[in-house]
Amino acid sequence: MILTVTLNTALDITYRVGVLRPHTSHRVSDVTERPGGKGVNVARVLAALGHATTVTGFAGGATGRSVRERLAESAGVVDALLPIAGPTRRTIAVVDELSGDTTQLNEPGPQIAAAEWAAFLSHYEELLPGASAVALCGSLPPGVPVGAYAGLIRTARSAGVPVLLDTSGEPLRRGVAARPDLVKPNADELAELTGSHDPARATQDARRRGARTVVASLGPRGLLAVTPEGRWHATPPAPVHGNPTGAGDSAVAALLSGLLEHLPWPDRLARAVALSAATVRSPVAGDFDRPTYEKLLDQVTVTGGTTTA
Repeated sequence: MILTVTLNTALDITYRVGVLRPHTSHRVSDVTERPGGKGVNVARVLAALGHATTVTGFAGGATGRSVRERLAESAGVVDALLPIAGPTRRTIAVVDELSGDTTQLNEPGPQIAAAEWAAFLSHYEELLPGASAVALCGSLPPGVPVGAYAGLIRTARSAGVPVLLDTSGEPLRRGVAARPDLVKPNADELAELTGSHDPARATQDARRRGARTVVASLGPRGLLAVTPEGRWHATPPAPVHGNPTGAGDSAVAALLSGLLEHLPWPDRLARAVALSAATVRSPVAGDFDRPTYEKLLDQVTVTGGTTTA
């Protein structure tokens, strides 16, 4: 079982409009609601790849009930969310059908009480023995300590469970220092962490700061991976247009599935790039277009090899 942790879960709402114009009214042609938050998206993609997954984090209020009701409809995903008093947030994605661009609006998360955080820590420790890997994903809601991910990483490492971290800002900085097995920042997050806008230099710096492996998302330029075994760069055959929401989460799912299937790094990265592109072609986050994925899987170019990283 893969355990995904989403401390700031959400109800993802996607609106589709013909053309998005500021300062005007719009007719929405389609509305989709899905359980969301980065780790929830990861879990749904993992389940679609055939991996048993458990989702934990927080859910509260009417929005939280909607998240759990919809999560129950996701085959292969076990709901282990903890109830809280505050309402789960919503995220709004507005897709411009003419240009294919997406505008994202993210609400703040609920305030987490000290007793709720303490209950989660106990819950997390109870779930770890059944986990083959852990993914810690997304932002921290108010009330959760900024070093929360660092503590969760140390707990997972003590239990002998490999852990992937996908967050940003100070939670990423502190989390990296706790020595996670893998971090997956995008280019901006990596630059904020290291101060370098050169991905090759920044990935090396992130490893020196504590991450065992760094896989950096470079947008249309694919993925750059620096591992103890070597360095690789995976690129898609061509840019893919659509809704990019959740593309990075699909890359995380691909990396976790490749870890558990003991795939060599080039195959893991090819899967991650193909899944990310297939997610852009999907109308909603946490899903991917399978024909696109299967088509692109053999078209991803992976360069590099085993070296001293």
